[in-house]
Amino acid sequence: MTIEDDNRPARQRVALTGISSRAWEHPADRGALTALRELRGFDDVVRGLFGMWNERGFRLSYLAGAIRVDHRQYPRVHGLFAEAADSLDVTERPEVYVSQSPFITSKAIGMDRPFIVISTGAVEKLDDDELRTLLGREIGHVRSGHAVYQTIMTLLTRWVTSVSWLPVGAIALRAIIAAMYEWWRKAELSADRAGLLAAQDPAASLRLFMKQAGGGDLSQIDTAAFLEQAAEYEGGGDLRDSIHKIGMTAFSGEPVPVARAAELQKWVDSGDYGRILGGDYPRRDDDRDASVTADVKAAAASYRDSFRDSPDPLVTFARKAAGGAADLVGSAARGARNWANGRGANGDGA
Repeated sequence: MTIEDDNRPARQRVALTGISSRAWEHPADRGALTALRELRGFDDVVRGLFGMWNERGFRLSYLAGAIRVDHRQYPRVHGLFAEAADSLDVTERPEVYVSQSPFITSKAIGMDRPFIVISTGAVEKLDDDELRTLLGREIGHVRSGHAVYQTIMTLLTRWVTSVSWLPVGAIALRAIIAAMYEWWRKAELSADRAGLLAAQDPAASLRLFMKQAGGGDLSQIDTAAFLEQAAEYEGGGDLRDSIHKIGMTAFSGEPVPVARAAELQKWVDSGDYGRILGGDYPRRDDDRDASVTADVKAAAASYRDSFRDSPDPLVTFARKAAGGAADLVGSAARGARNWANGRGANGDGA
C-alpha cells in the first residue's frame, strides 16, 4: 500500500482503544522518552524551569488574541478534533485555539494543561481529512509529552544567547541544542504517525505535506512529482548538497515536508500502520513495564539502519570510508598475525 494511491472512499475509522503513545513514537524518540520517564524528578525539574515562562501566561495570551474552539466557535474544527481524539482513545482533551496566520501551522503548548493552537490558514486550506490529520498530530505531541523537549530547547536557546560572549560555553551549548533539535525532528516524525492513525487516511497525510510545502491549491501540484522530489532530496546531488542539507536542518525543529512524506511512506510500507489498525499495538496499561534497554537498542538500530540504507552522497561516502578503514585494519591485523605466527615458528626452530 502506498500513500499516493490510497484513494478509498471514506470509511468508519477504527477506535484504537487503550493505545499507548509508544505505538506511534519513532524509535529514536521513544528511546529518549522512555529514558527520561525513568529519571525520577525530571518532570518536576522541567516544570519548575517552565514556570519561568508561566504556562498560564501562554494560555491567557491565546485566550485574549485567538479563538477558543467549541461547539459554537469553529464547530467544524471542534467536530474533527473530537473524531481524531476518539480514534486515539483520548478522553481528557486539551483546549484548541485558532490563531490568525495565513500559513498552515499547528503546535502544542504547555505541560500541566497542554493546549493546541492551529492557524486560520490550516482551517481555510485543509479539507476535513487533512485537518483531522493535523489535529491528530498535535494530539500525538500532547500524549507523548513532547512539551518537555520544546521547553528544554527554549531554555537552552535562551541560555546560549546569554553566554554567547563565552566561546567555550557557547560551543558546548550549541552542540547540545543541535542534539535536541535532532531529537525534536524525530518527535515530529512520531506526530506524523499519530496524525495518520487519527485520520486513518494515508492520502490525506500526503496532501497535508504537499499543502504545507506549496500552499492550498493542489490542482497545481502532482503527487508523483512531489514524491520524486522527496527521492531526489534524500539521495540526489553530491557532497556539496549533503553539506547544505546539514546546514539547513541542524538547528531546525521540523523535518522538511518531502522528507516527512518519505518517512511516513516507509512506516506504512513496513506494515506497522496496518498492524496497529488490526489491533496489534502496545497498550497504555503496559507503559510502566516499558524497557529502557530495549527502547534504547531500538533507537540505536534505527540510526544504524538509516546509515546503512541512506542514499545521501555524504552518508554513502562515509560508509565506503568506514568499509575501507575496516578492510585496512583487517588486512593489517591478518598481516601482523601471520608475521607473529611465522616468527614464532622460526623462533621455535632456532
